[in-house]
Amino acid sequence: MADANPPSPPTPLPEGDGRTGEPSPLAPLPEGEGWRVHEHLARDGYRWKYRQYTPTGEARGIVIFIHGIQSHAGWYEFSCSKLAAAGYHIFFLDRRGSGMNEQDRGDAPGFRRLLDDIGEFVTTLPRTGERGSLPLFLAGISWGGKLAVAMERRHPGLMNGLILMCPGFFARVRPTLWQRIRILCSRLFRPRTKFPIPLNDPELFTATPRWQQFLRDDPLRLHHATARLLIESVRLDGYLRFTPKYVHVPVLVMLAAEDRIIRYEPTRDFVNKFATPDKTIIEYAGAHHTLEFEPEPERFVRDLQRWLDAHST
Repeated sequence: MADANPPSPPTPLPEGDGRTGEPSPLAPLPEGEGWRVHEHLARDGYRWKYRQYTPTGEARGIVIFIHGIQSHAGWYEFSCSKLAAAGYHIFFLDRRGSGMNEQDRGDAPGFRRLLDDIGEFVTTLPRTGERGSLPLFLAGISWGGKLAVAMERRHPGLMNGLILMCPGFFARVRPTLWQRIRILCSRLFRPRTKFPIPLNDPELFTATPRWQQFLRDDPLRLHHATARLLIESVRLDGYLRFTPKYVHVPVLVMLAAEDRIIRYEPTRDFVNKFATPDKTIIEYAGAHHTLEFEPEPERFVRDLQRWLDAHST
């Protein structure tokens, strides 16, 4: 279960990247002017940053987003602003060592610590609105999908539903055998040694030229990870194999038919093992891994909003 005593409330930071007070190099799109950066103090003393989008009108629910191995909140401004305009409190967490978080770049002490970061954060959120108790949904994108599902085992009972966008349960792209041997040896003797994340080609994420250029120019994208984090990712895979029986909340899974990063057929099989009878799986023909970067991202945002609306009544 989650720890009994929640940490101190988050500390607001200036708008922008939360470090210098200057506007973020990833300035929000016109639809995303409502976000602010805040800081959360974890129980182990690490301060990590997140974006908050305030809902328009009466709040319908809360959605917490967690990103992939390389990405951060700045990749998903369009969908977050659209959902906020539809009445949802949006919190997009930048994982420790990623995105806006410069301390221990590319590192994490363990996958359980990453799960506890999320669990501790959830316990600080007020859950009431004009309608009474607000439902809370956890949305995991790519590698973050592994954390989202593992939360149902590590911290059960905190969420009312899961959203999994191209979740990274089964990767197509992996380090070579020689690289895996080096990573394992480094984990034993020099755990903070960094290795390239084998996803640096923007074409793996999207076929849209302007978004490919965005990824090439993105100063906050994570290109290297420590041996410790990479091994923890493998350990998380093992943890997940025994997790389907713990998933009792409604689940929405969004898959891209042209995904070059994950294998979506075994992903479907894995999701079908979840204990919940309320499973919705949507496949997008012609789409690539990062749905946000599709030429028409509105179609997946509409599907996401419909599912949220249906599960927020």
